[in-house]
Amino acid sequence: MKTNLFLSLFAISFVVSAAGISYARENRKDFSPKPDEQQLPKAMHSAMKELPYIAVGKDNAHLRGNDNRALQAAVDYIAGLGGGVVEINEGEYVMYDSLHLRSNVTVRGGKGKTILRKAAGAVSALALDGDFGEQQITLENPAGFDVGYGVAIWDDRSGGFHTTVARITGRNDKTFSIDKPLMSDCMVHNKAKAATVFPVVSGYHIEGARVENLVIDGNKGSNVHLNGCRGAGIFLYRAFGTGIKDCVVRDYNGDGISFQQSNDVTVADCVCENNAYLGIHPGSGSQRPRISNCVARGNGTDGLFLCWRVRHGLFEDNILEGNGQFGISIGHKDSDNLICRNIVRSNSRDGIFFRNETLGMAAHRNRLEANIIENNGTGGEAAGIRIRGQTNNLVFKNNIIRDTRKKELQSQTVGIRIEGQVGKVILEGNKIKAKKAIDDRRVSK
Repeated sequence: MKTNLFLSLFAISFVVSAAGISYARENRKDFSPKPDEQQLPKAMHSAMKELPYIAVGKDNAHLRGNDNRALQAAVDYIAGLGGGVVEINEGEYVMYDSLHLRSNVTVRGGKGKTILRKAAGAVSALALDGDFGEQQITLENPAGFDVGYGVAIWDDRSGGFHTTVARITGRNDKTFSIDKPLMSDCMVHNKAKAATVFPVVSGYHIEGARVENLVIDGNKGSNVHLNGCRGAGIFLYRAFGTGIKDCVVRDYNGDGISFQQSNDVTVADCVCENNAYLGIHPGSGSQRPRISNCVARGNGTDGLFLCWRVRHGLFEDNILEGNGQFGISIGHKDSDNLICRNIVRSNSRDGIFFRNETLGMAAHRNRLEANIIENNGTGGEAAGIRIRGQTNNLVFKNNIIRDTRKKELQSQTVGIRIEGQVGKVILEGNKIKAKKAIDDRRVSK
């Protein structure tokens, strides 16, 4: 009897233990990596759903302030954590220096209500020559210059990329140190000068940054001009894969948006208006840009200016209107682009202008499809499209080219003007209404 009882109790114990083991196994959580989990390309961890975030603003924010210093502190904090989001609260912020973008940081405002306004600028002649590579300048009149301010330095022979844009890092009376070496000799006898001008938003040597929902007010009446190779309301230099979305750039004494030597940049749903020079300016070898659903209006020169070596780009569904020169200008090695479904209207000169380039440097193999090009030539007689240089293998398909104004006011008198050196051009399905639909000046066609 005892033996049977022992065996019965053992059996019961075994069953209970087995059930416990089975229950534990069923309820044990499996934290092992899922089959599709992989580490990021440049980090030793997988993608995270929750990333660093900070709000900055005048109130109700993690960081409080009303100028570029607070904004920059927030951006640099998030950058130090590897990237994330900086939310700039609604309000107006005074910019004494650029907001310097950082890799993998998204800067986001309240649409139409977060305004970054360029502070009034100061200008002074240099009292001493600024030598190439030097990191200090001496000014005749230092009023309006201060430590931490952005500054540009140039002379009559050092424009374009030779202009230096930097930050003031220290001061001895009229002498200021800067954080970058001078890009060229800036000589007193060549009217060398410095000014507290800079891009309102700037990105140098970065990857994967984003800018969203900001209004950039350039305050151009209180600032001197800064050229588009080194400045704009939003300016990028070697800022690969940067995205700019739902931003307004207005009244900058220079370009609205300029990106140089920056591949794979996207600009979407932005407005560039009433800037002193170009509206949107991709250039200097920036390849595969995508500019879509943007408006460039009322700018001093061209609405959209493809500078040098802009290739394999997509420019679609934009409005280029009322600009002081061309709606779209394209030229030096700007090849293999698709320009489609844009509205190009009421610009001072030709609607779309191919610049005069030799064979090796011309804008070959570009396609213009389904664009509306109308009522251009507000400053005098013009063509809807004018092609210059030794440009080859262009395709114009299903475009509408017209002047809808009263007859006595019509100045877009030519639909497409093809000048003498131009090579092969394919015209297909275009609807043209002009005094002269095609003005083909080639001897051999």
